[in-house]
Amino acid sequence: MSRLEEIAERDHWLCWLCDEPVDPSRSVNDSRGPSVDSLSSDNKSGKSARRKGGSADSGRGNADSGRGNSDAGERLAHRGCNTKKGAVKPVVPWPDRLFISDPAPLIGVAERLGRKGGREVVARCPSRPDAEQTAAWLVDRFSRLVPGLAVTASVEPGGGQFMVALATPRL
Repeated sequence: MSRLEEIAERDHWLCWLCDEPVDPSRSVNDSRGPSVDSLSSDNKSGKSARRKGGSADSGRGNADSGRGNSDAGERLAHRGCNTKKGAVKPVVPWPDRLFISDPAPLIGVAERLGRKGGREVVARCPSRPDAEQTAAWLVDRFSRLVPGLAVTASVEPGGGQFMVALATPRL
């Protein structure tokens, strides 16, 4: 199995940027075809660890895939999504179906929660059902965006709206 296929299987053939399916039968040169993207600039250390003889898992298994595992810096993306983001920080879009205001940039939230843990308010919603739908989407999306990071969501009233917060254990 090739490196691309291993990463694609781990990511369930979903683009980490747009969260849409990646077609394995498309050419890697096709804009909807598969490519491997570096999640962050920290990927250089992961590559050097493999070059020194360690495997992608280094005996840690997949349970550590969100932190510490060198594979955590490599994710499946459509060729077009990968090219479009280029060398700039990617933007993970919020779905249009969610009724939210003041949405936080999800990549920044993922980086902060992954680095130090804690709690962060990520959106405000006009009603509790909207907030609960948003919270469910966030937990599901973060399970694929940062696979090893245990994220929970809470909905709290405040200022006439409902705040949606994500939390992880403190590191």
